[in-house]
Amino acid sequence: MPSEPTVAPGEAGEVVVRLENASRVYNPGENEVRAMDAIDLVIRRGEFTALVGPSGSGKSTLLHCLGCLDAPTSGRVVIAGQDVTAGLTAAQRGEIRNKSIGFIFQSFNLIPVLTAYENIEFALQINGTMNAKQMRERVLEMLDLLGLTTQKDRRPNQLSGGQQQRVAIGRALAKRPALILADEPTANLDRKTSEDIIALMRRMNEQLGATFVFSTHDEHLMGHARRIVRLTDGRIVSEESRPAHG
Repeated sequence: MPSEPTVAPGEAGEVVVRLENASRVYNPGENEVRAMDAIDLVIRRGEFTALVGPSGSGKSTLLHCLGCLDAPTSGRVVIAGQDVTAGLTAAQRGEIRNKSIGFIFQSFNLIPVLTAYENIEFALQINGTMNAKQMRERVLEMLDLLGLTTQKDRRPNQLSGGQQQRVAIGRALAKRPALILADEPTANLDRKTSEDIIALMRRMNEQLGATFVFSTHDEHLMGHARRIVRLTDGRIVSEESRPAHG
């Protein structure tokens, strides 16, 4: 696979994640399942990319490898310049996730006993790179961007589904990670709320330069992606790039 040009950190076009001939095989042998099959993929800073394909196509496995939640059976995964394929302890992989990756889940995965403010703050506390004043400023900034300032003291069960997903987005973005991974982020939302969340993610992508990769079956969300990667049987079968929406 040809090497990508080197660019300075923060420069448009910087390579955030690279997969090289990456495969993930379960149950090796006669009944093996190739969830990922020789995938080459480069994600650059500022992309808004959708992983698309039927159930069982390998979307989730690919997301897990991008998120350092799983490792390929063969091939390489490089995240934020670090090869994470092999030789790392669970703690080291956790550190990479903590510093470089934000996650948004379809089930929100907020901590129920914490307020909206505290859920976002908790991500910064784990990250461990800010003092108390800096964390407060960042959380309040995120709540303002998310339109949740007046809901900051509410717990998840006091928020709507859309508000909970906004908190989840804020939690993922607060530490300014190199990569945001979203697994079916609109799956549990009604159409109007889904449109609001898509608009919010696009705004975060454009204003903060956040790099999004998301799996989805949502045709509306696909329509807003600037790059679509289609998978079938663990392989990338096509890619499509689109101009940014106005």
